[in-house]
Amino acid sequence: MTTIVLFGGPSDERHVSVASAQNIVRALGSPLCWFWAPNGPVHDVAVNDLLGHQRPFEIDFQPARPALWPDLEQALDTLPIDDPVFLLALHGAAGEDGTVQQMMERRSIPFTGSGSAASAAALDKARTKEILGDRVRLAESRVAHDAAELAPSVREMLARHQKIVLKPLAGGSSRGLFFLQRGQQLTMSIDIAYLIEQFITGRELSVGVIDQGDGLFPLPVIEIEVDPGHDFDYASKYLGKGSRETCPADIPDRMRDEAQQAALATHIALACEGYSRSDFVAAEDGIYFLELNTLPGLTTSSLMPQELRAAGIDFREFLERQVELARQRLTV
Repeated sequence: MTTIVLFGGPSDERHVSVASAQNIVRALGSPLCWFWAPNGPVHDVAVNDLLGHQRPFEIDFQPARPALWPDLEQALDTLPIDDPVFLLALHGAAGEDGTVQQMMERRSIPFTGSGSAASAAALDKARTKEILGDRVRLAESRVAHDAAELAPSVREMLARHQKIVLKPLAGGSSRGLFFLQRGQQLTMSIDIAYLIEQFITGRELSVGVIDQGDGLFPLPVIEIEVDPGHDFDYASKYLGKGSRETCPADIPDRMRDEAQQAALATHIALACEGYSRSDFVAAEDGIYFLELNTLPGLTTSSLMPQELRAAGIDFREFLERQVELARQRLTV
């Protein structure tokens, strides 16, 4: 069984993907590494080349070796390796919306994380809310599919709520996130679909759910605290500007239990596999679900590795179990 770490891709979250791959490779030692370039070609990357890349959250990775394949489909069709398992270090867009997963399912190639159907449903925030129904508390929201729908949707939501948050309908890593308060002017324009959501005031929590081969269980809750005047955006999450994280969260047991049960319920409802991470806000009237990530960040500063450490689970052990589970799922 040969493990191939696949990272990069066409998403604007490819910087996080590179940092996740670096952390994975440090833990595993010497797996094979494939970089899926933003414009499509696939490169076989030396471990030292990947680990030598500095400031991955800010600077694009440039592989030293030329591409071996013009696109990912051809790379999968001409795999030069017997018995491969792909460890997916992809985030957002085609890497997390089921596109890559479907490519591998069609070819009976094992891969870590959720299947194509669950991945597609989870990355679409509106679809996620439809599936969850009344299983968890949900903030009120509207979808703007284009620029013509954005302004009226924002006006309607601000008439009902003091503050709203605008999120790309399919995306993560806090890219493209905007906050707007009543009385502020909308200055942005969009060329992709956006979710306009009621901003819930409360404590920001995140909970991972993993399967190590003996059933699902939630990881310790992590709390994200944001400094006054800041939002939990990309700079806060990955560049350490204006936020800090506490794991396990210093919260009441009732709040911890509710968040963990909500994370389990969400993972199960969306038919996720392997692992996921759900984000919540703990408001005065309970825990509100925000979103679920089927391939959450695995960088040194990401939330899930912190939760694994708090649970006493070695990162290498977690990765090896995910690879083994991927192989087992293919043979079931």
